[in-house]
Amino acid sequence: MNITQIKINRTQESGRMKAVVSVTFDHQIVVHDIKVIDGPERLFLAMPSRKAADGTFRDIVHPISAEARAALENAILEQYRAEAADAALKGDPDSDE
Repeated sequence: MNITQIKINRTQESGRMKAVVSVTFDHQIVVHDIKVIDGPERLFLAMPSRKAADGTFRDIVHPISAEARAALENAILEQYRAEAADAALKGDPDSDE
């Protein structure tokens, strides 16, 4: 499966959650509510989850292999960083835009 679109739906500067993302695969399947989290050592993804009756959270969808997780994380974080850099440039008073 190939990632055909990454949409950064919402970004936040404060707090640990930095963005909520939707990813489309092969123009046919979309996964919403993937979160970009600012962890103690690096940014990471939190997959969509729901709260079980016992109070624990279970992922609704997740990559099966480490390779798939790395590919998904790299693609999303690359897009997130590009959009964050673009937003920073637009907010810069010295910017031409």
